[in-house]
Amino acid sequence: MLLRLLGLLVLSALCSGMLIPNPTGDPDQDPPPIDTDWPAPRGIPPSWAPDANMTEGPSKSRMFDDVGMGPDMPYIPDTSMCDMMMNQAVPPPMDQIPYFCLCTHCKGTVGPKGDPGDRGPPGAPGSPGRRGMTGFKGRPGFTGAQGIKGQKGDWGEKGQTGPAGFTGVKGSRGFKGQKGDAGMEGPQGEQGPPGETGTCPASCETVQGPAGPQGVPGPAGGRGLPGVKGSQGLKGVKGDKGDIGTAGNPGMDGQKGDQGEQGVCECTDGMNGTDGHPGEMGAKGDKGDPGAQGEQGPMGLQGDMGMMGHMGPPGPCTPTIQSAFCASLNESYPMHNYPVPFPNVIYNRQDHFNPNMGMYTAPVNGTYVFSFHLSVNTRTLKVGLFLKHYPMVINTVTIRQTTTSQTVILHLAARDKVWLQVKDGTTNGMYTDTESSSTFCGYLLYPDTCEWPLNRDWEPVPTEEPEEFEWHDL
Repeated sequence: MLLRLLGLLVLSALCSGMLIPNPTGDPDQDPPPIDTDWPAPRGIPPSWAPDANMTEGPSKSRMFDDVGMGPDMPYIPDTSMCDMMMNQAVPPPMDQIPYFCLCTHCKGTVGPKGDPGDRGPPGAPGSPGRRGMTGFKGRPGFTGAQGIKGQKGDWGEKGQTGPAGFTGVKGSRGFKGQKGDAGMEGPQGEQGPPGETGTCPASCETVQGPAGPQGVPGPAGGRGLPGVKGSQGLKGVKGDKGDIGTAGNPGMDGQKGDQGEQGVCECTDGMNGTDGHPGEMGAKGDKGDPGAQGEQGPMGLQGDMGMMGHMGPPGPCTPTIQSAFCASLNESYPMHNYPVPFPNVIYNRQDHFNPNMGMYTAPVNGTYVFSFHLSVNTRTLKVGLFLKHYPMVINTVTIRQTTTSQTVILHLAARDKVWLQVKDGTTNGMYTDTESSSTFCGYLLYPDTCEWPLNRDWEPVPTEEPEEFEWHDL
């Protein structure tokens, strides 16, 4: 600020040096007063009369030229005098500086750079710019940890009635039910009203009426008591001799008799007779009864060692090779073209299942069982169980509120990966809430060999790009 005031004083001192009186006058005489009524700018005639031109006389100022100055010619200021005034050692006062020396036509010496001024107030906000182009779709982030359970929401309005479902298959006929128990005997009915009073006929003699129809036979009565034994009747007359009957069937062979006692021989030995002819062979006798068990004999000597037998088949594997998992969904309507994550782990003791990727890795060659039970709501669901980027089974559900499940047995090699995947954004109706869950489970049924499985120190499952999980039909 001081530099600005100093520059203004220097400029005024230079301009005052331009108004020097004409030397033709008396040097001892006081200089005439300076007329501060400056002429008008270029193109405007002066305000004084032609005969009173201030350029006439011995006291006219040097800044006005006599050449070409006529009464009708407009005044043209000489700006070269401004440079002379600015270069004077003693600056003129402010009231002696011509007006045209204060304009932008006069260029003085450049002063030193001033101090930076105070920062001005912030300007008004500019108008909003044009909307930029939509950027590329970023990679999907990892599924975060499940948040704290929120408060129960207000009861929603009743939805519109959905379309009628497909007619189900007619069920099989059920089993015949058991016969019910007999009911209790009902109460006795009320007595009927009395009949009309009869009239006596002309004659009071009884007339036999016609026989009525035969009644229904009554139920069989109980067995009566035995009657009293009657007296013996008279002996009857002997009857005639009957005819000879037919011969009866031969009877069965009797049982074999006991062996008789040996006879006592009282005869003397006679002469040996001649040999008789051999008799005919008799019939085969009956098999005798088994004899009584004899006593156990003494133990024999130890025999020689036999030869080694053939090697038998391999026995079953030990139960130490185990692998199982089970997890549930925590977010409805999962992203398509990417494995469905199941972050809520129910069982994963061997860590063979990656919950954030929703991917199971087989530890050994063997036979495995996988199953999924999914809730469906609002949207259609088309889900597949994938192995090596191809679906082994596909479930399609068009009903908007139902459940679906599937179980499959697969043979996997070590490090084979299995996961669930939906087809697209319109068929991802997989649903979960506090009242219904969607689960994915599996386990090793039996391994091919008894080798040790992969432990927890194996390398992690590599991160796959979304384009590597495109849907393939069966």
